[in-house]
Amino acid sequence: MAGETQTSSEYIQHHITNLTYGQLPDGTWAFAHSVEEAKEMGFWAIHVDTMFWSVTLGILFCTIFTIATRKLTAGVPSGLQNVCEMVVEFVEDTISDVFGNKPNPIIGPLSLTILVWVFLMNMMDLIPVDFIPALASMAGLHFFKVVPTTDPNATLAMSIGVFLLVLYYSIKINGPVKYVASKFTHPIAHPAAAPLNFVLEMVELIAKPLSHGLRLFGNMYAGEMIFILIALLPFYAQWALSLPWAIFHILIISLQAFVFMILTIVYLSQAHDTGDH
Repeated sequence: MAGETQTSSEYIQHHITNLTYGQLPDGTWAFAHSVEEAKEMGFWAIHVDTMFWSVTLGILFCTIFTIATRKLTAGVPSGLQNVCEMVVEFVEDTISDVFGNKPNPIIGPLSLTILVWVFLMNMMDLIPVDFIPALASMAGLHFFKVVPTTDPNATLAMSIGVFLLVLYYSIKINGPVKYVASKFTHPIAHPAAAPLNFVLEMVELIAKPLSHGLRLFGNMYAGEMIFILIALLPFYAQWALSLPWAIFHILIISLQAFVFMILTIVYLSQAHDTGDH
């Protein structure tokens, strides 16, 4: 619940501010102790909480699947093995439907990693909004967000990583000359339209990673804000609203992980096309 010494706006601002480490105006490097200090640190500041939870949940993903792999049985599978097999089969079926039989050794592991990793990061939104920040405050940390996908730095970093893979495979499969030439010949197949085609293609190219990352960020940020607003209500209203929203939010976090994965598969599938566009 909101602290007694905080206004509603201060409470919201506190919960949407990352634990930031960077360079202060006086030249020293330190953790930000206020929203103003965090803003003054500029571009090169690091959101420590986003990095911590992203790495921690990535390790958790690897640990879960490593344990399931080492305990594989040919007979009746255990609960963990059954869940992991269901996830893997779901990813394989999705790749088969969208990507087809195009040869690519990383599409399977990449899609599985994105689906589970993003889901785990999204799932942190189901933890009560004051629980972990209160523990962090006892440890002397002024800010501590727990949902990495509500930080655009994390979602855009993932989308840019996918974007670089798309560029790599587009150039590798089509060749650099054909790939660059395609930017001048589509959508209008006339030599005079080459400059316009190039501008339109660049807009489309830049829009893909932006929309890919910001879609995930926007949906998760909105869900987090609703939980924060519910926490500002009286306790009886919190009990009445938090559980239904949490149940509905399970659908959102699952859907957003799937959407991020499916767009990755679609973009890589387009990169493997050998046609004119």
